[in-house]
Amino acid sequence: MVAQKQFLTAAYGGYLKQETPAENAELTHVEKGSPAGELLRRYWQPIALTSELGEVPLGFRMFGEDLVVFRTTKGEYGILDRHCSHRGTSLEFGLPTEDGLRCCYHGWLFGVDGRVLETPGDPPGSALKDRLFHGAYPCKEYKGLIFGYFGPPASIPEFPIYDSYEYPDDKLVPYCITYPCNWLQVQENVMDPAHAVFLHTRVTFSHFSDTWGELPVMEFVETPTGMIYVTTRRWKDKVWVRSNDIIMPNLAQVGHVWEDGQDAKRFGRVGITRWTTPIDNTTCKVIGWRHFHPEVNPRGIGKEEECGLEKVDFYGQGAGQSLEERQRLPGDYDAIVSQRPIARHALEHLTYCDKGVVMLRKLLRRDIRKLAAGEEVPSSPLRSNGLIPTYCHDTVLAIPSISGVDDLELQQEVGRRVTEIVVEGDHHTSDERLAVVRNLLTEYERSVVSQAAA
Repeated sequence: MVAQKQFLTAAYGGYLKQETPAENAELTHVEKGSPAGELLRRYWQPIALTSELGEVPLGFRMFGEDLVVFRTTKGEYGILDRHCSHRGTSLEFGLPTEDGLRCCYHGWLFGVDGRVLETPGDPPGSALKDRLFHGAYPCKEYKGLIFGYFGPPASIPEFPIYDSYEYPDDKLVPYCITYPCNWLQVQENVMDPAHAVFLHTRVTFSHFSDTWGELPVMEFVETPTGMIYVTTRRWKDKVWVRSNDIIMPNLAQVGHVWEDGQDAKRFGRVGITRWTTPIDNTTCKVIGWRHFHPEVNPRGIGKEEECGLEKVDFYGQGAGQSLEERQRLPGDYDAIVSQRPIARHALEHLTYCDKGVVMLRKLLRRDIRKLAAGEEVPSSPLRSNGLIPTYCHDTVLAIPSISGVDDLELQQEVGRRVTEIVVEGDHHTSDERLAVVRNLLTEYERSVVSQAAA
């Protein structure tokens, strides 16, 4: 790990700065053979919205590779190296057939697995096609997103289905936004709850609600899927506990965007599921779903029609406004992209509120080094109703301040106990996990209130 630089100690000391250090390549680089790239390739990754792919192939980049995704005329999805194995013509100009994709130049036909099915310019009886494969990756479509697996073909994992994908009365609306910077600084933003206090509330205006401007008690906890942050705030006579998920290595879940801590709720579920997918070392894409169910859109603020290709329905998530407008009212996109194309960790001066970022980097290094040592990449073994449990939530309990008790200490205790209920216990493999967690939270709320009244 690169040693952290110290603050300058002289006024007007710009000249005294040392040369800008190199990026942390172990965590940030994603090309084939790079430590982080090899880890990320072991997981299914979304590459495009299904709506982007029509009757012709779609060119895209992933992990620095030029590729195409296409759909055969019978509806099977495939990912191929972009340039034809014969003479290098781009398969963006290929023609989908029932069995694969045919190059426009000399008619070579490639199956979805890369098998060369036809080389029609060769003499009859030529066995050339029987000896060749074109570069290909497994591909599948799921709920409006197209996914690819880019790791070793002998290690293709099961496609994971998390409980947030099958939540009652939920509508998953796909969206994606391209960021001209490294993937890690985008992913780290999810584990930086302090920025919500300042960037999203105090510095310019309330992007979501004034409640976000209350500096929370913060903790960071490992889970069977990765980690969560735990923020606990007092708002009037209630305590709001919020956790965002990091599902290793690059999936994240975020709660209700416009949560304000006003209305009591127990284990309110996911508002956003999103991957940060590396296009190359200095470009990435946030791609996933906005969730629309009653818990995350009770006042009708969310707008499905504003979610899609390079857009989402909340402030500061892209470069849509002019530079001057964004300078006056910056959002996540501006704060993240402006850290440099690849943020320089050795120049940072990390503080208490950066504990989540530190933990995320630690977990990434752990998994990268496990893989390098020949160990299996981690995944949660837990199942509830056949689905993998997740831990993102908003919980608002009617717990007022208690006379004679330090309220920050009370908030911290509430946050810890709520997190124990949400993350720990045998009930996480129960088919009734959702109901059990909510019942336990109700019992806990009642116990605190009754103790305060005694």
